Amino acid sequence: MEMSMSDEFLGTVAPLVVYWVYSGFYMLFFGSGEKYRLHTKKDEDEKNLVSKSTVVKGVLLQQAIQAVVAIILFTVTGEDANSATGKQHSLFDLGRQLLTAMVVLDTWQYFMHRYMHQNKFLYRHLHSQHHRLVVPYAFGALYNHPLEGLLMDTVGGALAFLLSGMSPRFSIFFFSFATIKTVDDHCGLWLPWNLFQILFTNNSAYHDVHHQLYGTKFNYSQPFFAVWDKILGTHMPFSLEKREAGGFQVRPIKVVKDN
Repeated sequence: MEMSMSDEFLGTVAPLVVYWVYSGFYMLFFGSGEKYRLHTKKDEDEKNLVSKSTVVKGVLLQQAIQAVVAIILFTVTGEDANSATGKQHSLFDLGRQLLTAMVVLDTWQYFMHRYMHQNKFLYRHLHSQHHRLVVPYAFGALYNHPLEGLLMDTVGGALAFLLSGMSPRFSIFFFSFATIKTVDDHCGLWLPWNLFQILFTNNSAYHDVHHQLYGTKFNYSQPFFAVWDKILGTHMPFSLEKREAGGFQVRPIKVVKDN
């Protein structure tokens, strides 16, 4: 007897599984060495203000909320999605949907993220939880206050799904891709052969700047492009320098005036 899983089920579950598999890969193979780290292991242990067990619990809570919203979204759009699933989409259509979803998600997250920093109440009670990870690591990518996770990540993903017109089948790819990119941006590593770090200027080093005290009001863009930072003057350029003991050090190239 064959068992089949619906596109809606895979669209809900796949990004959750991908998150732990991809972050687990980083922690397993690069978690202890210094060669590719943007911060030392000592800094990770001493500077972070939250335990790894608390981070795991926080991420699982956000993923549970994410799954519930995904189920609701697929249920509400079910009839239209089923009719769209049977259609053959050209590569142009899929490319348009991908680009639209990326732009929508980037735009939503940039302005929500920036506002979370500018509004002192929201930063103190919501977004500061994410910044307890001064030294980011892979499976801490989605460590947020649950309400922030709902507003910034889950709602942003829902808007990208709806406005791009993607099918549940295509959403499996898109949200798995977005998940991998988000984990990569928080991995705390600089890997010369990593395609995400080669092809995207918004990468692990770029986002590491934002997690440091000097960069908290810059480099808000996530997860794909750095366009909004550059347009709106919140882009902080940086350089990468090798540490003598191994790994890399991210340094701002110039001091950007606070706006």
